[in-house]
Amino acid sequence: MTAESEAVVEPWARVVDASALAAVLFGEPEADAVAHRLGRAALVTTALLRFEIANVCWKKLRRHPEERAALIEAHRLLDQMELYELEVRLPEVVLLAEREGLTAYDASYLWLAQELDVELVTLDDALSRAAARARH
Repeated sequence: MTAESEAVVEPWARVVDASALAAVLFGEPEADAVAHRLGRAALVTTALLRFEIANVCWKKLRRHPEERAALIEAHRLLDQMELYELEVRLPEVVLLAEREGLTAYDASYLWLAQELDVELVTLDDALSRAAARARH
């Protein structure tokens, strides 16, 4: 954890992963539920999130070329969001991924939530279950 992360993290902060933020950005069916969970929280994430959101946009562009303008505009909203991107300790992330049966990508969000002791907002079932186990 860096000094910057210590300044950002409040009890009302949330770690948000790409599945949850993509739902909000791209107006997916779960968007309202995710937005409700995020509320007015400080949004904390890893640098990985921007790459994952870009990949979601790319996939949507391939599947729905007729929605190109709207998808590009939705992706641009990411730059307007106040996100606190924090570094993770990759050796610890790898061990967490191994222990929880997650990808290293997903484990990075879980590791960050655990390190900061805040809620992880995700739509990924396996990641959500791992986060629930970690909170108990």
